[in-house]
Amino acid sequence: MSEQTSTEPPNIRAVDVEAFARNLARIVEEGGKALAAYLKPREQGLVKDEPPADITDAVKTLGSVAEYWLSDPARALALQSALGKAYLDLWAHAAKRLAGERTPPVAAPDPRDKRFADPEWSSNQFFDFLKQAYLLSTKWAQHLVDDAAGLDPHTRQKAEFYLRQIANAVSPSNFVLTNPELLRETLNSNAENLVRGMHMLAEDIKAGHGDLKIRQSDAAQFEVGRNLALTPGKVIYQNELMQLIQYAPTTEDVLKRPVLIVPPWINKFYILDLTPDKSFIKWCIDQGLTVFVISWVNPDERLAKKNFEEYMREGPLTALDVIDTVTGERKVHTIGYCVGGTLLAITLAYIAAKRDQRVASATFFAAQVDFTHAGDLLVFVDEEQIEALERRMKERGYLEGRKMASAFNMLRSNDLVWPYVISNYLKGKTPASFDLLYWNSDATRMPAANHSFYLRNCYLDNRLAKGRMEIAGVKLDLRKIKVPVYNLATREDHIAPAKSVMRGSNLFGGPVKFVLTGSGHIAGVVNPPAKKKYQYWTGETPKGGDLDAWLSHATEHPGSWWPDWLAWITDKDDKRVKARPPGGGKLTPIEDAPGSYVRVRD
Repeated sequence: MSEQTSTEPPNIRAVDVEAFARNLARIVEEGGKALAAYLKPREQGLVKDEPPADITDAVKTLGSVAEYWLSDPARALALQSALGKAYLDLWAHAAKRLAGERTPPVAAPDPRDKRFADPEWSSNQFFDFLKQAYLLSTKWAQHLVDDAAGLDPHTRQKAEFYLRQIANAVSPSNFVLTNPELLRETLNSNAENLVRGMHMLAEDIKAGHGDLKIRQSDAAQFEVGRNLALTPGKVIYQNELMQLIQYAPTTEDVLKRPVLIVPPWINKFYILDLTPDKSFIKWCIDQGLTVFVISWVNPDERLAKKNFEEYMREGPLTALDVIDTVTGERKVHTIGYCVGGTLLAITLAYIAAKRDQRVASATFFAAQVDFTHAGDLLVFVDEEQIEALERRMKERGYLEGRKMASAFNMLRSNDLVWPYVISNYLKGKTPASFDLLYWNSDATRMPAANHSFYLRNCYLDNRLAKGRMEIAGVKLDLRKIKVPVYNLATREDHIAPAKSVMRGSNLFGGPVKFVLTGSGHIAGVVNPPAKKKYQYWTGETPKGGDLDAWLSHATEHPGSWWPDWLAWITDKDDKRVKARPPGGGKLTPIEDAPGSYVRVRD
C-alpha cells in the first residue's frame, strides 16, 4: 500500500485578494508604530544601544568551537561529510515518499516537542522535509560542541546553551511560510492574524520602553490586591528595603512558634499567595500557623549602594527583631525561597557565628548554597560578563528586572519565549489569563551593590560553600548551622537544579531532611494538597551529589509535600497559644496586606 502524502495545506478557503491587500497595508502601518515605539526612547536618550554582552560572548564562545574544527583540514572535511551524508539520506527519503513508498523518517522530533504537533508536519511532504532538515542540522550542530576536544567545562556549557538558543530561534515553526499551521491561519484570515500580531508587537515594545516585553498572560485580568495576594493581613513594619506582613489568624489557637518567610528579592513574594486555592501562605494560616512574610522593595537608583549585608540586616534580622516584639517569641521557624533561601542560609551562618539562637528551624524551597552545579545560569557568569554587567548597573544604579526575567526565560526558551512569539505576533492571539505567568512578568529591579556581591560570591566563586564568604567581617561556616533543616528540591528545576540543591544538604551542621518534589521551580513548590498533583520523595540525608542514586532508595509519595512539611515543624514543638492579631497590640499596622512595596512595577 502506498503512503498518502500531501503537498498542499488542507482546509484553506479562497483568499480574498482585496482583503489580503488591505491587511498587508495595515501590517505596514502597525509595523511603523512598532518601529516608532522602538525609536522614540532612543531619540529621547532614554535608551542607549550598546552591543549586548551576551551576543559578544556567544560569538567568542562559538568561535572557540569553530576554531577546533577548522584547525585540522581532515577534521573539517569529516565534519562536512557527515552533514552531507545526512542530507543525502534525507533526499533519498523524500524521493521514496514522492514515489509513494512508505519509509521511516531520517530524523524524528522528541514526542514531547510541541513545535511539530500539527499533523501536517508529517503528512505534508514539504513541511516534513523542512522539519527533518532542521532536526538533522541541529543534531549536527550539537555534535560540533559535544565532540570539540580541549574546551574547558565552562566554555562547553556556554557553547551548548548558545547553540540551543540559536537552534530554537531558527526553527521552521517560528516563521509563517515554513509553519503549516501559521500558513493556514494567514491564508484563511486574509492576514488578519498578522495585523493583530503586529499591533500587539507595537504595544509590547512600548510597554518595554523601547525593548520587546513579550506578554505571557493577559495582564488586564490581574491586579495585586484585587484577585492576587488576597490573604488578609497587615503591614506591621517597614524600612527602606522591606515591608513585614503579619497575616490575620483563621483559627482560635496557633502553633506557639511563628513562621518567617524570606522570599527572593528578584521576584515578588506573592508567588506564595497567588489565589486562595493556590496560596501556601493561606494554607499555613488555616493550619494554625502565625505567618510573617518579607515583601521586598522594588529598588531604584536611590538604593544603588545597598549591599548584601544591609539586605541581611534590614531584611531577615530586622524581621526576627520585630517578630520577637510582636509575639514575645525568641524561637522562630524560618523559610527561604530561591535566592531568599540563600540569604537565609547566610543569615543563619552569621547568627550562628554570633551565638544567636533565635531560629528554631530552617526550610529551604529550591534554594542553593553550593553553586557548583547551578545549571545554565552559570552561562552568564564569568569575570568578563560580570564586569560588563557591573558597568551597566553603575549607569543606573540597578539591574532592570526585565533583564533578569529574560535570562530566566531563555533557560526554557521553547516553553517561555517562542510559543508566545508565535501565538502573540504570528497568530495574533491574546494570551490566556494565567496568574503564574502574570507573576513571572512582574519583575523587580536589583541594586547594583547587592547584585554584584551575589553574582561574584555565589555563582562566580562559590565562596559560601567553600567557607570563604565574609559578611561584616565574619567568616561564614554553614557547618555551624545546627538547627534542623528541611531542604526541598524540585525535580525539573532549571533555576536551582535538584542536584545543586541536594549537594547543599551536605554542608549544614545539623539534621537535614532532604525532600524532592515533582515538577519545576514554581509548580513544584506551589502545589496545594487539594490539587492532588505531582508527587514527592523522601529518604535518607544525602551523602554526596548523586541524585539518581538517592532516588533509587527514596520513597515516593503521591500529592503535595505541604502536609509532610507541616508534620516536620510540628514535631519540633507542638505547643499552641491563643491566636495573635497582626501587630499583637505592640505595633500599629501601617496598611493592609499585601502592602504598597509589592505594587511597584518595574
